[in-house]
Amino acid sequence: MNGINPLKLLQIKGAWEQFQARHPKFSAFLNAASGLSLEQGTIIDVTITSPDGRQIGTNLKLTAEDIQLLQELKDLK
Repeated sequence: MNGINPLKLLQIKGAWEQFQARHPKFSAFLNAASGLSLEQGTIIDVTITSPDGRQIGTNLKLTAEDIQLLQELKDLK
């Protein structure tokens, strides 16, 4: 397995900060969602709408393994 490229991490961090500045409501949503007690069986639903109105959506039901992964990602902060 390859090591993590620190330069790439810095680039991603900068891009993420710019994204947050452009889309503060999304960041607020993620913060609120991270405060929820996600448990097995929780459903995450996502819909994307293109500028011409076309939509695509999906959902997933969280498993115990999903929750463990989300917690590990959260702990990276």
